[in-house]
Amino acid sequence: MKTLRNILTKLLNVLAGTSFIAMVALTCWQVFTRYVLQNPSSWSEELVSYLFAWASLLGASLVTGERGHMNIPILVERMSPAAQKALGIFAELIAFAFSLIILVYGGVQISQLAMGQMTSSLGVAVGVFYVVLPLCGVLNMIYTVLNIADICKGTGVDANKEGA
Repeated sequence: MKTLRNILTKLLNVLAGTSFIAMVALTCWQVFTRYVLQNPSSWSEELVSYLFAWASLLGASLVTGERGHMNIPILVERMSPAAQKALGIFAELIAFAFSLIILVYGGVQISQLAMGQMTSSLGVAVGVFYVVLPLCGVLNMIYTVLNIADICKGTGVDANKEGA
């Protein structure tokens, strides 16, 4: 399972990093065409906004894999190790349910719905850009299952202490 986690994390790092580099390059292109060529590129601005959404969602999947999602540890830290383990598993199950219902199911629905709409500058179906929702939902679900396995083994109960 550790191998799967490492492969997914490396892949997501590459995808999110590539998206970020593309956003920087496209933004520079946008500035160049606007101020130097006096003929702004409309497609680059639109693509940057979609890439930003992709990078954000891919980054959220990375955070899920690291168990770095927001939490309030003050109460949990005062509980017994068994209760901490149970609450950790419960939190991962909530993340799994959210990913399944909102990202996968909702993402598939909106992607299919938006396939009939075209972007204004790129001329691509909007649904193509929404495919990242179910993709990241599946990635989050995989990560939550891996996280639950780590919690059960006792290797991932407290991500904050492990990373410190």
